[in-house]
Amino acid sequence: MYPFIKRFFDICLALIAIIILSPFFIVIIFFLSITAEREIFYLQERVGYKNKPFNILKFATMLKNSPNIGTGDITVRNDPRVTVVGKFLRITKMNELPQLFNIVKGEMSFVGPRPLVQKGFDDYPEDIRFKIYNHKPGLTGLGSIVFRDEELLMTNCKGNPRTFYSNTIQPHKAKIELYYQQHSGLFTDLKIIFLTGWIILFPKSNLTNRIFPGLPEMQL
Repeated sequence: MYPFIKRFFDICLALIAIIILSPFFIVIIFFLSITAEREIFYLQERVGYKNKPFNILKFATMLKNSPNIGTGDITVRNDPRVTVVGKFLRITKMNELPQLFNIVKGEMSFVGPRPLVQKGFDDYPEDIRFKIYNHKPGLTGLGSIVFRDEELLMTNCKGNPRTFYSNTIQPHKAKIELYYQQHSGLFTDLKIIFLTGWIILFPKSNLTNRIFPGLPEMQL
C-alpha cells in the first residue's frame, strides 16, 4: 500500500509544484540563457531504482567541461567552475527543481536516497550497492538534509577533498540511506519534506536530530 500511496502523492505534488513554480522556471531559464555559456539544463546519468541508470535533469550551474577541470566531480565552496547564477541556484537548491519532471516520469520520488553517478556508486561496498536503491532515488532525503552543506565540508576538510569524501562522507551517507530504508513510511517521508523546507529557512537548525533521534552521527 505504501508504494502505491507514495507514487500517487509523487505525481500529484510534482504536477502541482510544476504549475506553481512555472514563473520561477521562466525567470531562471531567462537568466541562464544570457549568462556564462548559456546552458540551461544539465543532463547526467545517475544510478536509479534497482540500480538501473537514468538521466537526471538539473538547471546548469557549472561550466560545460567542469568534470574535466579542477576537482572533477567533487565541488567545493566558491568553486571557480560554478557560474554566478549557478552559485545562487546551488545555495537555494533551486538547481534541483527540474527533477520534478523525473518524478512525473517515475524515475524518482520526492523522498529517497540521492542518486549517485556510477563512479560514486561503485565505491560503495557490494552489500551496500545491493540495498541502497531498493527505493527510488529522491529529490530530497535524509542524506540531502544531513549533507545540506557538503560543499563547505569539502572546503574545510584537512587534506585531499576526494579522500575526505571517500573515507568520511560517503560511508556516512550509506548509513543514513540505510537508516531511511529501515524507517521508511509515509510519516517518515512527510517529516523529511518538512525538514527540507525548514533547513532552507534555518540552515543552522539541529531539528533533524530531534525528529530522528537515532540518526547515525558522522565521525570526523
